[in-house]
Parts: sequence; C-alpha cells; structure tokens
Amino acid sequence: MPRYIIVTGGVVSGLGKGVTTASIGRLILGAGYSVTALKIDPYLNCDAGTMNPIEHGEVFVLDDGGEIDLDLGNYERFLDIDLTKDHNLTTGAVYREVISKERKGEYLGHTVQIIPHITDHIKNHIKRVVGEKDILLVEMGGTVGDIESMPFLEAARELRNEVGKSNCLFVHVTYVPILKAVGEQKTKPTQHSVKELRSLGIAPDIIVARGAEELRMETKRKISLFCDVPANNVISAPDIENIYELSILFEKQNLLKVILNHFELTEKREDLKEWRELCERIDKRKVERTLGIVGKYTVLADSYRSILEALVHAGTIYGCKVCVKWIEAEDLEKNGEENELKGLDGILVPGGFGSRGAEGKIKAIKYARENDVPFLGICFGFQLATIEIARDLAGLRNANSTEIEPDTEDPVITLLPEQRSVKELGGTMRLGGYDIDIVENTQAYRLYGSKKARERHRHRYEFNPLYKERIESTGAVFSGYCKERAEIIELPEKRYFMASQFHPEFKSRPNRPVPLFLGLVEAMMNKGSMEK
Repeated sequence: MPRYIIVTGGVVSGLGKGVTTASIGRLILGAGYSVTALKIDPYLNCDAGTMNPIEHGEVFVLDDGGEIDLDLGNYERFLDIDLTKDHNLTTGAVYREVISKERKGEYLGHTVQIIPHITDHIKNHIKRVVGEKDILLVEMGGTVGDIESMPFLEAARELRNEVGKSNCLFVHVTYVPILKAVGEQKTKPTQHSVKELRSLGIAPDIIVARGAEELRMETKRKISLFCDVPANNVISAPDIENIYELSILFEKQNLLKVILNHFELTEKREDLKEWRELCERIDKRKVERTLGIVGKYTVLADSYRSILEALVHAGTIYGCKVCVKWIEAEDLEKNGEENELKGLDGILVPGGFGSRGAEGKIKAIKYARENDVPFLGICFGFQLATIEIARDLAGLRNANSTEIEPDTEDPVITLLPEQRSVKELGGTMRLGGYDIDIVENTQAYRLYGSKKARERHRHRYEFNPLYKERIESTGAVFSGYCKERAEIIELPEKRYFMASQFHPEFKSRPNRPVPLFLGLVEAMMNKGSMEK
C-alpha cells in the first residue's frame, strides 16, 4: 500500500513548505523508496497560467504543458523527476470537474455538497496521483485557518482514516520568530497554529519549525510539550543560503528515521553521498561574477525562481557564484543603460508579457551586443533580441512585435495563424515540451552536443519567418528550429550572444545544468573563446 505525507503550513505564508516538502522527498529517495509529489493550491484559478508573477511567483511549465505553481519546480529539481498536470490540484479545477459531473447527471438524485462530493473528488485525485510510487508527498498550499483550505484539510483528515494512521503522516511547517528586545524564540504562534489544526481533526506527527536561527533545545522541548509531539519530532529549519542543504540538515536531526518508523519501514540503503557532494561543490564556489537580470517583475525574486536555480546549477560546474543585480526594465527607459549596466559580467533578459518595459529590455540587449557582454535572452528576451537585431543591424528601424505595436510596419514578432482565433487566455498559449533540431557548426550545437533537444515553451507570439533572410543577412544565425519555427538565435562573432524562444531554466537540475546557462556562465568566467 502506498504511504502519504501531507505537509501543511501555519502562522504565515511563504515559509518554504515547497522546499521542505522537496527536501523530505530527497531523504526518502536516498533511503531507497520511490517518491512523487502533489501540490494543492486553494485558489479558484484552474491553474497558475493567468496569474501575475509578482502576486504568486513564477509560473512553472511542465513538459505536458501544465502551467503550475513554482513549487513543482522545486519537486522536479530535488527529486529529479518530470511531473504532469495531475500533480497540481486547485480549488478551481476541483469545482469545475464536480460541477461538470453534476451537469452531466452523474450525481442524479443527490444534493451535491462540499462533503462528500468535493472531498471525495480530492481524495480520489490524491490516490490516483500516487500511482505505483511508494510514497506521495502532498503539499497543502495556503495557511491553516484560511477558509479556502478547509475542504482540502477535511479531505486529508478523511484520507488518514481510510488508509490508516500508519500509512499517512502529517508534517506541519510553522514559524518561530525571535523578538530582538529579549532574544527569545517565541513558540506561541506555533502553539496557536497547531491548536487550529487540531480543531479540524488533524494532529501533526512532525513539526518543522522555520526561523532565522536553529531551534534551541529548550524551544524544542516547549513546542513538544504544548503541541503534544515528541521532542525528536520537532525539526529545526533555520535560514540557510544553500537550499539543497536542507535535506542534509534534516538527516542530521534523524527526520528520515522518524518518518520510516511511522510507516513501519526499514531503510533500504543510505545514499545521500552524491547529494552531499553537490552541496559541498555549491558551498565551495570561490569566483564571483555579476549578472544583470533585466525584467519587469524584479520586486519579487520568486518571479524568476527557476532562472536563479539554473544559475546556481551552472555556476557550480565552474566554481562560480553568480551574483544577481536586479534591473527594472522601466528604469532603463528612464535612466539610460550606462548607469544600470556598466560593469556587469553578463546580462539576461527573461520572459514576460506586454509592452511595459519592452524598450528598456531592448536597450539592455543593444548594450550587451555593442559591448560584447555575454547575453542570454529567454522567450520574450528572444523576441526582443530579434527586434533589436532587425532595427540596428538589418535597417528595419520600426521593427516590433504586434503584441507591443499591433500596426507595426515590420512585424518581426507576430501571432501565428493558430493563435489568431483564440478567445480564452487560460491554457491556450504554446505550452510544454517540443522537440528542437539544433543546427550543426553553431554555438548551440557546441553546447548541446547533439542535433536534438527537448525544451519547454510558454508563449503566444513567435518570430515571423518572412524576416528570416533579412535577419540572417546581418550575420545572425538561427541555430535551433522546431519544424519551421525559429527557436534559437545567436551572434557567432560575439563571446556569447544567445537567445531562445523556449525556457531552458525549467529543465535545469542541480546535477544536470542546462546547456544555454552553462554557456552563459562559461563566457562570464572568460574560460577560453566561444569557438564552434
């Protein structure tokens, strides 16, 4: 029978439940058991696709086209697995499915209610997602006490009764603040959070206490006493720079043994050696390089979470700590590029939508090209790179995207035919994994080492193939295609000038950095020329 670990959060949001969940999964993998994960989000959106990154962080894209909460990126990176749309469940998706069944008459004769119909649907989804895996990690989004979370917590309570306590374990992630005036770790928020959880019929088996510092022993004992959890089951999760070390920190506190004992399982193997070595390599990065990320959601770093992690992964290969300088694209329009971009070792222009900040990003791309600063453009960054080349090198002074200027006389970026009739915005972009053909004798081919790749997409507008010859007449090379669609552009004479229509960051893993990020860090480190 499969086992279930259900992770809830209390006191405040943003405690790092996703990283905690993924770190627990990494421990279980190391013990020889198969693991998968499910993220439950209590919002009414059917998925994360139409949400502003500043409000909720980046929209992570899965190979099957799912537009998902960023925590699924943590799961894929920590567990080295590819997830599907089924591994994210929202209130909107649940209600849409249940109401659809009601309209079809599947509940004929019954009054459709939260209990049992909504909760049954949630439980059935959880049981289906675990599949053939030994253990399913279920992260409950939101905070205990939120009205939106009630049906999911009730479903979790019912699930434990159905599968038995020895097959279902509750982990509660909470916050332990320190009052500067007295320097004391305060447990009262945790006590109240656990009390709220108990009022819903759920008693946590493990408490993971987040805080600026490691839990003191007296704090652990206090939480144990007032929350009715053994002291060994109170786990400290202090702030750490390297999030991948959290699994190691948990292991030192015997969290794995607590989990396996609860499930009445034995450790098949102890295999965290590779993970420890990875963490050591991350910690030993000696050289620092500064990368400017020119975006429009820079007030929230989580808007670009996968990019930040991909930089860690690639930097570790070269012993390089990539320090990010956040640059708001609109500031470039006001202040000029020299003030913001001077002295950078590299420039990255990430994805985005809409006209706001577009001209600032184009200025950054031009600065990178003219000053031979290593550059990587992603998605919208690819589109704006082609526009900059068209304007400055191909002589198309008014080139633009029809997303920004619908009546532009030179629509270098435009909607392709299948997108022009789209009415609903949710889930209708070009989404998910597509096979890419890499052109031989190019920088892209050198980096990929193969004529084939598979990369994930999230965009509606694309390069207009009518401008291909005009762009290539400048010396630019389209070095990747998906059938007839241009996917990668590069300037071979530059140290590193690459842009991709796809999002390479979504496939980066700690032990498997992606080629375009490796190339960027390599160029920033000045490790040799970028010869083909």
